[in-house]
Amino acid sequence: MTVSLNWLPEVAFTFLLIFARVGTLLMLIPALGEPSIPSRLRLTFALALTLVLYPLLSSSLPKPPADLGPLGLLILHEIAVGLILGGITRLIVMATDVAGAIIAFQTGLSVAQAADPNEPGIQGAVIGNFLSMLGITLIFATDLHHLALAAIVDSYKMIAPTDSLMVSDAMQMALRTLTQGFSIGVQMAAPFIVFGLVFNVGLGILGRLMPALQVYFLAMPGNIFVGLLLFAFLLTMIMGWYLTHVQASLAFIGGS
Repeated sequence: MTVSLNWLPEVAFTFLLIFARVGTLLMLIPALGEPSIPSRLRLTFALALTLVLYPLLSSSLPKPPADLGPLGLLILHEIAVGLILGGITRLIVMATDVAGAIIAFQTGLSVAQAADPNEPGIQGAVIGNFLSMLGITLIFATDLHHLALAAIVDSYKMIAPTDSLMVSDAMQMALRTLTQGFSIGVQMAAPFIVFGLVFNVGLGILGRLMPALQVYFLAMPGNIFVGLLLFAFLLTMIMGWYLTHVQASLAFIGGS
């Protein structure tokens, strides 16, 4: 009795083709692809997810080519698709960095810098780092990472391995996501922009009325105290607005 292994090259090729896109996406996608998560854990999860997706996608993927040239081009195509979609998805979470930078500046805490846990080797405002970590935690707590995984599967309907790269469409989507992320970040920090404007105008008027008073020296502790109080009061609303933005953006990318 002989056992045929003629099916093995096709299975290996299909698995590698799926892993090229899935693995690249999981290195960049928000929450699941954070640098704070060990690389080996992300690699293990990518292999496990590829194994799960294999029976779902194998029938729609091309057969392995006879030559190494076309095979390599297909692998590079899938890596490029993963980089494009993962990079665009990464732009979604930049809203917390924008909001954190604005809030830190308006509350007088912009000089309070710490290592960003999501970007090794980069210093960021403490409030911005807190919002980034809180946003990632809430993505897992509200199961929005399931939407990100569904978007990975739907990406094969949007861009098949045999389709050409839609560079122009990808650039437009990246620009739209970047613009929307910055806009959402400003909206999240809008109350603090108003607070900073009113507070500084009030200090200017007080300084004109009492020239001998060291207004800014005395008002700095008050600025920090009121800013942190306002931050604690509005945190639920800010993060709710952020989660709505993440959900809508992931749904748009997955359904495009």
